[in-house]
Amino acid sequence: MTDKPRDEERPDTGYEPASSPYDQPTEKLQPRTEDELDFGKSGSGSYPTEQIPSSFRPSRFDEPIAPDSSSTAYSDKPTEFLPTTPASASYGTGSSDRFATDQNAPEPVVRTETVEIPARRGTTDLGLLLLRLVVGAIFLVHGLQKLTGMWNGPGLDGFRSLLEETGYDRADILAIAGAVGETAGGALLILGLATPFAGAAVLSVIINAWLFKQAAEPGLQFFAPTGVEYETVLGVAATAIILTGPGKIAFDGRRGWATRPRFGSFIALILGIAAGVCLWIFLNGANPLAT
Repeated sequence: MTDKPRDEERPDTGYEPASSPYDQPTEKLQPRTEDELDFGKSGSGSYPTEQIPSSFRPSRFDEPIAPDSSSTAYSDKPTEFLPTTPASASYGTGSSDRFATDQNAPEPVVRTETVEIPARRGTTDLGLLLLRLVVGAIFLVHGLQKLTGMWNGPGLDGFRSLLEETGYDRADILAIAGAVGETAGGALLILGLATPFAGAAVLSVIINAWLFKQAAEPGLQFFAPTGVEYETVLGVAATAIILTGPGKIAFDGRRGWATRPRFGSFIALILGIAAGVCLWIFLNGANPLAT
């Protein structure tokens, strides 16, 4: 084997110099801190430069964290969050559709509750109490006079005779019914119990008293002592109690119509007026305005 000397003018293609970090003289090395040089020595086992491979995929048993939803469905894509599926949703068949949202799911029902705050009544209840006491006491006293003869009253016999002289038919039954109705109605007004019915009872009685006194004198008589001034005041007061209710200072104070009467009180008023007028028409029949 003969060795030929290498021609210095021709390049040697089989020789390549090794690369060196000093080939780039302008490269600057960044200084490192003590924390970077001493990581892992404290026993914590944490490596600040540890990277998670890009091929990492979360398991379907891992709990993802969604920014705008408390519960999410899983997907094959690690950064994809599916909307929350309702209870009526069905399972999907695709690899990326684990849950299918029901498009016809009803809207959530929002329930609201209205709280009624009672209005301030001031002295209204006290005024209604005084009105009930006065009107009820007057009817109670007059009823006891007709029923038992107390306080120089006529009693049942005298009241029946008075009704017969006035022209009432069936005066015996009407005397008992009128005396009992006037007494019971007055007592119930004082107690504030069954106030609309009590007011209707005394109103029918006072209507007959108004017609009786008006028929006793020819023409329209209003001023006392022969007129109907007194009976008019009692009738209007009974009507006011029916329409306004007994107030809170009464046995009916906890009922709704006691402080805020509505259509039922108006019906009681109509029944009281109808009863008084029918008693006069069918049992007496006289014209109270005859001259």
